[in-house]
Amino acid sequence: METCFDFNKCKLGFKVFIYPIQERVSETYSKILRTIQNSIYYTSDPEQACVFILSIDTLDRDTLSKDYAKDIQSKLDQLSLWNNGKNHIVLNLYSGTWPNYIESLDFDIGEAMIAKASLSVFKFRPGFDISFPLFAKELPEIGGERAYVYNSINNIPPFREYLLGFKGKRYLTGIGSETRNSLYHIHNKEDIILLTTCRHGKNWQKKARELNDTRCKVDNEEYDKYDYKKLLYNATFCLVPRGRRLGSFREALQAGCIPVLLSNGWELPFSEVIDWSKAAVWGDERLLFQVPSIVRSLSVPEILALKQQTQFLWETYFSSIEKIVNTVLQIVKDRVNKHLARSLAVWNNFPGALSVLQEYSTSKSHPTPCTKWPGNLGVPVLVKTRNIKSISDRFQAFPDVQTDAVFSLDEDALITTDEIDFAFGVWREFPDRIVGYPAREHFYDTTKNRWSYTSTYSNEYSMILTGAAVYHRYYNYLYTNSLSTVYTQIVDQSQNCEDILMNFLVSHVTKQPPIKVTHRKIYKESMLGSSGRTRTSFSLDQQHFSQRQACLAHFVQLFGYMPLIRSKVRMDPVLFKDPVSNLRKKFRQIEVI
Repeated sequence: METCFDFNKCKLGFKVFIYPIQERVSETYSKILRTIQNSIYYTSDPEQACVFILSIDTLDRDTLSKDYAKDIQSKLDQLSLWNNGKNHIVLNLYSGTWPNYIESLDFDIGEAMIAKASLSVFKFRPGFDISFPLFAKELPEIGGERAYVYNSINNIPPFREYLLGFKGKRYLTGIGSETRNSLYHIHNKEDIILLTTCRHGKNWQKKARELNDTRCKVDNEEYDKYDYKKLLYNATFCLVPRGRRLGSFREALQAGCIPVLLSNGWELPFSEVIDWSKAAVWGDERLLFQVPSIVRSLSVPEILALKQQTQFLWETYFSSIEKIVNTVLQIVKDRVNKHLARSLAVWNNFPGALSVLQEYSTSKSHPTPCTKWPGNLGVPVLVKTRNIKSISDRFQAFPDVQTDAVFSLDEDALITTDEIDFAFGVWREFPDRIVGYPAREHFYDTTKNRWSYTSTYSNEYSMILTGAAVYHRYYNYLYTNSLSTVYTQIVDQSQNCEDILMNFLVSHVTKQPPIKVTHRKIYKESMLGSSGRTRTSFSLDQQHFSQRQACLAHFVQLFGYMPLIRSKVRMDPVLFKDPVSNLRKKFRQIEVI
C-alpha cells in the first residue's frame, strides 16, 4: 500500500467512485456496482474519491463464458483516471480457461489492488490484494438466506447423522482430478459419505471408456442415492476439496456444517481479517487418509465453537453480495485509516466489523463499556430537541452527549421518575438493546402476502417506540453514519418511521429483540405530528398508519430480510403488584398511577 497507493487522495475521507457505465455488464457485476452506489462511501465526484471501481466487467475472464468482456486492456488505456491502476480495485471471480485455468488475467492490472476468488498463496500480495469469495450467480444482492442454526433449533446435539459429507463432480483428467478421484477410498457408506460423479460435460462417457475408468458407473449409482441438500444439512463436517480452481462455492457455512478444507495453497477469502481456524478444519491433499482421524479427534466443545463461528461468518460477511462488497471496502478503509482500523478481535467476534465504526467507539469492543452513568442517575440532564426539517435528526450523534445511555422521550411522554429509573436499571443489564415502554409488533399478512405493522396490544412485540425508550448512544452513530441515504430518505419524505428504522437497525446488528418494561397500556402514540402541529386522534390517523405500513415494507426490501424478532419478555420491578405494603417497594409510583 505504501508504494502503490496514493493516500493523499483520501484526505477528504474514504469515498469510492465508479466510472460511468458505457457497455453491458453481467447481472452479477451490475449488483456489485449497485451495492457500492447505495453505500455510504459512494461519490459521483472523482475529485473526492479515495478508491476507484471500474465499470468494465472484469469478473469472468474465462474466454468460453458468455460474460467474457473483450479488449479490456485497450479500454483501460483510454481511461483518463486509470493512472496505471493506482487506487483502483479490480474484482474477479473466474480467470483462465480449461484445461489450465491459470490465475493470471489477460490484461495488465498495473498498480491496482485485485479482489480475486481462488487466489493461491503464491500469487497473493499480502496487505495489498484481497482474497475474494467465489459465489454463485444466485447469491442475493442484499439480505441473503439466514444461517441455518441461528434460524432453527437444530444446534443441539453437536453431532448430526453423518460425520463427514460431500457431493460433487470429479474430473477424469487434468487439474483438480487427483483429490476428487480418490475420495471413494474414505467413503464408508455409514458416517462418512463422499459422493462424486463423472457425469458432466458433453463427452464424459467417451472419456470414461478411453481411460478405462470403471468407477464411473459405480460412483454415479451411489451419487444418485443421496440428496445434496439433505446431506449438507445432516453432516457435522463438510469436505471442501479443490475443483478445477482452488476455491469452490459451498453452502457449508450457511448450513452450519464445519468446512474441512482440502485445497493446498488456497488463500482463503478475506484471510487478512478472518481467523479461519475458528470456523474451519484443514486437511492436506497429499494426506487424504488422515482426514477421518482429524475430524474424529475434535471434542464436543470444539465442534460447537466451530459451528457457531460458521454461522457468525455467514451472516456477517458472506450471505449477500452487499456484505461481500462492503467487507472488501472495509478492509481497504482500515488500511487507509490505520489509526481507526478494527482489530482482528472485532472482525472475528459478534457483531462483526461491519457493525462497529471505530471512529465512534471509545474502545475495541461493542458497545462501549457502560461506565459513564452512576447508578442513582444523579447527573445533569442535557435536553436536545430535534430539527423538524429532518425527523431523523432525533438520532443525531451529538458530540456533547457523553453518557452511554440516551433517553429518547417525546414531548408528551407521560412517564414518572420511577419509570425512568427502572428502565435505566433494566438497560444497564441489556445495554445492546432498546429498552422502553410503548411496544409495537410486525406480522406476516398471508392475505396480502406482505409484512405488516400493528399497534394492537398483545402478549408479543418486536419494536419499542423511541417516544419513551433508552438505548446505547452508539446506535445514534450507527444510524447517522452507517445507513445510506437510501434508508433515511424514506423517513425524511414521510416525516415518519424513524423509530421503526432504529428498531430495524438494532435488531439487524444484535439479532435480538428489544425489551419492554412494566406493562402500562395508558401510553398513547404522540398527539403531535412530525410538523409539530397537533393532530386530532393522531393514534388513529389513517394516513399516519398507512405511512408506517409502507415504511415497514420499504425497510424489509432494503435490508433484504425481516430483522425484527418477536418477544414475550417483559421486565417488572421486584414485588410488582404483589399484595404487600407499597412502602416495601423500591419503585412505588409505577403501579399506583
